[in-house]
Amino acid sequence: MNKVIITGNTLTLEEIAGVCRRYDIVEISESAKDKILKSRKIVDDFVNNGDVVYGITTGFGKFSDVTISKDESKLLQRNLIVTHAVGAGKPFDTEVVRGIMLLRINNLAKGYSGARLETIQTMVDMLNKKVHPIVPQKGSLGSSGDLAPLAHVVLPMIGLGKAEYNGKDLSGSQAMEKAGIPVIELTSKEGLALINGTQAMTSVGAIALYDALNLVKAADIAAALSFEAHNGVIDALDHKVHDVRPHKGQIDTAKILLQLLKGSEMTTRQGEIRVQDAYSLRCVPQVHGASKDAINYVKEQVEIEINSVTDNPIIFPETLEGISGGNFHGQPMALSFDFLGIALSELANISERRIERLVNSSLSGLPPFLVEHGGLNSGFMIVQYSAASLVSENKILAHPASVDSIPSSANQEDHVSMGTTAARKAREITENVRRVLAMEIMCACQGIDLKGNKGLGAGTFPAYNLVRSKVPMLKEDRPLYEDINKCENIIINGKLIKAVEDSAGKIIF
Repeated sequence: MNKVIITGNTLTLEEIAGVCRRYDIVEISESAKDKILKSRKIVDDFVNNGDVVYGITTGFGKFSDVTISKDESKLLQRNLIVTHAVGAGKPFDTEVVRGIMLLRINNLAKGYSGARLETIQTMVDMLNKKVHPIVPQKGSLGSSGDLAPLAHVVLPMIGLGKAEYNGKDLSGSQAMEKAGIPVIELTSKEGLALINGTQAMTSVGAIALYDALNLVKAADIAAALSFEAHNGVIDALDHKVHDVRPHKGQIDTAKILLQLLKGSEMTTRQGEIRVQDAYSLRCVPQVHGASKDAINYVKEQVEIEINSVTDNPIIFPETLEGISGGNFHGQPMALSFDFLGIALSELANISERRIERLVNSSLSGLPPFLVEHGGLNSGFMIVQYSAASLVSENKILAHPASVDSIPSSANQEDHVSMGTTAARKAREITENVRRVLAMEIMCACQGIDLKGNKGLGAGTFPAYNLVRSKVPMLKEDRPLYEDINKCENIIINGKLIKAVEDSAGKIIF
């Protein structure tokens, strides 16, 4: 188990995955603690001086013109949390909740929010002791940040709501007590500091992005296996073709496919069997490459967001100011996660077309539906149906959420991002794409066997061997969903990519 040191500026995607999935320990750096204390002092001064600062000495949203006295500040912050915790739907997975908490800690640790150190440390203790608030997935407009889901995260901190601890759903107060973490009383600015930000959408989207970065590697492996099952024409992968249209993802994908197929006896050259392949093979560099470029753009945006201040108002210790702005607005993430969903959907679209070419004997030259004794056996017929269903579902899910908006807070908050919806859709698309790729890998290995394995490439050989160690060739009908599960699991656990990288040597995805 690793330790992640929180500075507010250096959090990475890999560290998020470590905390969310491996339960890595979190610790606030000394430099961050110093910034937190300085920021908090300014908030206390605002309150003591009676300065008018949004959310500190005023109400929220449409009530920003209502002045709140010093004596009422604690009740104001408590009321904010209990009234904003109105989420709907099934709870987020534990890994998403852990991501929300981690990102909020990192945001507060930058020292621009004015929360007390002990309040932030309470959230750190919850992460490290595995107290996970129950947070409904729905109910966020993505501006003013993820108010509803973040409020549900805070409830157990003040002894309310529900949380999961040691595998059991408990009341928030019980979970905190059993973990030995004292509940807290929020004071001026803290309620707002804890819920005004983009951490729910960014957690969901960052996890989807982390998985997407691995899925593009699996997509290249799947395509390379399909190349061999179809005796694909590798001339289309020649670097000269791609150098004259130098999109980075396209060039990289062609290079990767050639490395995966190096030494293969199953590929052909232009004119040996056919002059050119169908687009789903010939255009893999162009399609996979475009998705990679899009996903890498999303990665750049997410890496900015996870180390940004998304609070309001923002406390500036250098100038002793509290400035009300709009950094909570989720539009940068909303557009990014819509883009992520679209880019991933295309990986499944072209994968399903390669599956269709494998099961369709008029296109592949293989036995119908990749099985001998067709008619008695249905083989992989319905695998293609299932892939087609997932691909069609992705087309619906890929409709952008960010183009929608609806006014709230009596039109004070009159444009919102719907970023959390975009992130949730992208994550669901990720799961569908992974399933389709698992189906293609299984079908391609079957096609290789039926065509007669004359010798596979440097990267496809270890991939094929790993699949066959889990899933035998289909000779007569059997329940295939278990085989698909096994192929999907080697993508999820990283064994497919590791097997290829370890055996093929110099492949750099």
